[in-house]
Amino acid sequence: MPSFEQCYRAVESRDSRFDGWIYIAVTSTGIYCRPSCPATMPKRQNSRFYATAAAAQEAGFRACRRCLPDAVPGSPEWDLRADVAARAMRLVDDGVVEREGVGGLAARLGYTPRHLGRLLVSELGAGPLALARARRAHTARLLLETTALPITDVAFAAGFGSVRQFNDTIRTVFASTPTEVRQASRRKEPTNGAVVLRLPYRPPYDVDSVWRYLQGRLVPGLEEVDGPTYRRAVQLHHGAAILELTPGEGFVRCALRLDDLRDLGPAAARCRRLLHLDADPAGVAEVLGRDPLLGPLVRARPGLRVPGSVDPFETAVRAVIGQQVSVSAAATVAGRLVTTYAEPLAHPSGSLTHTFPTAESLAGADRLPMPKARTRTLTALAAGVVRGDLDLSPGADQAEADAALRALPGLGPWTASYVALRGLGDPDAFPGTDLGIRRALVRLGVEDQPRTIAALAERWRPLRSYAAQHLWTHGSAAGLDVGGETERGLGTKNHHEGQAA
Repeated sequence: MPSFEQCYRAVESRDSRFDGWIYIAVTSTGIYCRPSCPATMPKRQNSRFYATAAAAQEAGFRACRRCLPDAVPGSPEWDLRADVAARAMRLVDDGVVEREGVGGLAARLGYTPRHLGRLLVSELGAGPLALARARRAHTARLLLETTALPITDVAFAAGFGSVRQFNDTIRTVFASTPTEVRQASRRKEPTNGAVVLRLPYRPPYDVDSVWRYLQGRLVPGLEEVDGPTYRRAVQLHHGAAILELTPGEGFVRCALRLDDLRDLGPAAARCRRLLHLDADPAGVAEVLGRDPLLGPLVRARPGLRVPGSVDPFETAVRAVIGQQVSVSAAATVAGRLVTTYAEPLAHPSGSLTHTFPTAESLAGADRLPMPKARTRTLTALAAGVVRGDLDLSPGADQAEADAALRALPGLGPWTASYVALRGLGDPDAFPGTDLGIRRALVRLGVEDQPRTIAALAERWRPLRSYAAQHLWTHGSAAGLDVGGETERGLGTKNHHEGQAA
């Protein structure tokens, strides 16, 4: 946590950049708010600060009805940090506590439940049950505001074990009954059966670059772009879903069509990771903007994000497919995998007909539309996930995942770094051997030597993923004939792994 004075000044300035970083609670009213709340500034002696909404709720404060402090961008800490607390937060967002309990969460992280509880209370001010409870309350509020579901259905869809527990939590967190929360909602937008959310982000946000990235890699049957809206199918924990994402001013409109409403929270979290909505662009620009080489690029695109993934396993598979082929060719091959090995949607929508193949379906595949060596790499990847040797979940230890990826046949440093950057959200992954990055650096006057590039990238730690994205975008904008991550071809002429694969 920042110091008390730093937190207090952030609230005095009503600076929305701190929303999601810290929460202010007021002892005289019993309410907690986001820093940008327009309410009257509380006295210092009445102010308390917390790192999470769950910690404020555990301390007995209820959420402000005016600023809705649970509806803010997530803390960039969970993007930047790779420690146990950050991994736990990502797993809680993915609904692990509801599905596997605290014991399951602790086992995934390699701790006993008691020790994990002590660690999270020390780091975040709340234990795993309190964090999950805050997440359930947020999901319940969204369902109450955006659907006409009966109250009982909302309770169980949000993850509560009983209606009584649901009612008690809503009264405690929002100082209202579920019916009152629904009646107070100002959202009257027609939903046509979807759950419609607003996913906020910290401006600036370079929407055009993210949507160009998505549109340039559409897999037939799995993804499509309809005007400004990106749509895709995804397999979640309890069923399939169709995600519809449309950029707005200060938020992304997210329409979710879910087979099972219990997947609402994880679906929203995956959308945030895909679009990198929890990033802190001001912090990134402040650090990388001082670099003499990258500074002009960062100042030209201060809202550039690092597009992520809804499924790290899918990212890994698509990275393997993309070795030594163009973006369009990789998308075509991925589309053939989708129609051959994936589950079809019960209710196709537009051109969306299937989800992405599971690790189980690909582990035993023997007739993949690619060279035999690459087929062995892909099936070994899938088998490693099925056996549990390779963890690509949101709470994966990034160092362990990197080592496990590099141990697979035909999978080298470039692919491992790419999966870390796109799939696992590692802010410091840097595929320095990528042809697109190399050619962009040459255009900036850097010698095309591996040692030179590696030494240069050291000064961009711990934000090398952002540096890579700026270089890819710079090369693409310059119209360079490059491979790698640019729009001209993922993995084109990737000699560093092409020969091994």
